[in-house]
Amino acid sequence: MVIDVHHCVREVFGVVAIATDSLTKVFDDGTVAVDQVSLTAGAGEFLVLLGPTGCGKSTILRLVAGLEAPSAGHVLIDGQVVDHLPSRERRLAMVFQDYALYPHLTVAQNIGFPLRVRHETATDVSARVNEVAGQLGITPLLRKLPGALSGGERQRVAMARAIVRQPLGFLLDEPLSNLDAGLRAELRSDVAALARRLGVTTLYVTHDQSEAMTMADRVAVLRRGVLQQVGPPEQVYNDPATLFVAAFLGTPRTSLLEGAVYADGDRVVLDLGSQVIELPADHPVRARHTDRVTLALRADALTPAPPGHGGPTLSGTVRLVEHLGHEALVHVDTGALPTSTERSRLEVPDAPTLARMRPAARPATAKTEYGFYPVYDPELPGEPPTVGEVVVRVPVAGLPRLDETITLAVDVDRLLLFDRTGARIRLSAR
Repeated sequence: MVIDVHHCVREVFGVVAIATDSLTKVFDDGTVAVDQVSLTAGAGEFLVLLGPTGCGKSTILRLVAGLEAPSAGHVLIDGQVVDHLPSRERRLAMVFQDYALYPHLTVAQNIGFPLRVRHETATDVSARVNEVAGQLGITPLLRKLPGALSGGERQRVAMARAIVRQPLGFLLDEPLSNLDAGLRAELRSDVAALARRLGVTTLYVTHDQSEAMTMADRVAVLRRGVLQQVGPPEQVYNDPATLFVAAFLGTPRTSLLEGAVYADGDRVVLDLGSQVIELPADHPVRARHTDRVTLALRADALTPAPPGHGGPTLSGTVRLVEHLGHEALVHVDTGALPTSTERSRLEVPDAPTLARMRPAARPATAKTEYGFYPVYDPELPGEPPTVGEVVVRVPVAGLPRLDETITLAVDVDRLLLFDRTGARIRLSAR
C-alpha cells in the first residue's frame, strides 16, 4: 500500500509556521551576523532567504534549527518559543550544501538513519525508506554507496533523509550550489514542487536570484544581517524598497547611474551629466528639484529606439555584445557617472573618509548645464574607461556593431530612483 506522505505529515505533526522575533546573533569577535531579524514563514509556505555571501542567511537557518544560540530575540514554531529546545526536539529537517551523507552507509541506510536513531523497528524503517525513495525516484539507488552517485543523486538522497523524518519544517541551506547549471535548474523545480506537495513549511537559503524568483512563495532579501525587504518574488523585483535590493536583483545586473533632478518651467529632466532623460512636465519627481539621485536601469526598461521615436532616450557607444543565442546583451557606454560599489551596497563612507579618498589636485567631476559628469586624466594611456554603462536586450537579427552609436528608448514607468540614503523615490505618474 502506498502511504500518502502529505496526509501523514498533516496527521502526525500538522502544518506549522516558523518565525523569528528580533533574532540577533553576535559572534565572540564582535561580528553582528544577524541583526534583529523578524520573519514569519506561514504554514506550508516556501520562504527563500536571499542575499550575498556573508549576509547572515545561513546563520538564521542554524539559529532556527537550534545549531546556534541567539544573542537576543526568539525562534518560534507554531507560535511557541523554542529557544530552550535542543535541535533534535524541534522536529526540523536540515539539508546542507555538502549533502552530509555517511560514505560507508548505503543510500537506504543513509535515508533510514534518523529513524534508527529513534529506535523504530526495522520493518517500519524499511517501509518508510522505500516509500520516500519512490517519491523521489531513487529506488534503484538504495543499495549503492554515496561515492557511486552523481551530485544530483546525492542531493535527492539528502532530501529523502530529511523527508523520512516527517518534520515540522524543512531548512535547506544552498542545497543546489554544488551542482552544474543544467542539473540545478532541473532540481530546483523538483525541490519546490516536492515541498508544496508535502505541505511542509520551508526556509530555503540561496545567493542565486534565479532560484529565489522561480521557487519562492515569498523572498526575504538580507544584507549584512539586516532584513531589507520581504514579499512575493514579482513584488520584490518590480518594486524594490532600497538601492541594494534593486542592485542585487536583476539579470543582467541592474545599471546604476548618478544624476540629479531639475525642473525648469515645463521641463523636468534627470540629468546624467553627459545627457538628460526628459520626463513629463507634471511628473511628481519635479518636487525634488536639484536633488542628487541614483538611477537604476534594468535591461527591460530599455529598447533600441525606432526611427522617429519622440519619447525619452539615452544614447551611447556599443562597447560589448554578449551573444545568448536567440538574443544578445548589448553594453552601451552612455558617458554618465556610474554609481560606486560602496553606494550600491549602501556602504557610504563618512565625510572624513570621503575627504581622504578625494584627490586634492583636481576635481572628480566637471560641471554641465544641469549637473555633472566624470572627468578623465588625458595623460593616462589608452582610451578613457567605459563609464555609465547600461545593458539592453537586442534580437540577434538587429545587433549593432561594436563602437556604433545607438539610441535607446527609455520606459519611464520602469525607472527606479533612489535618494542619497538608498531609499526608494516613487515615480508613479499622477
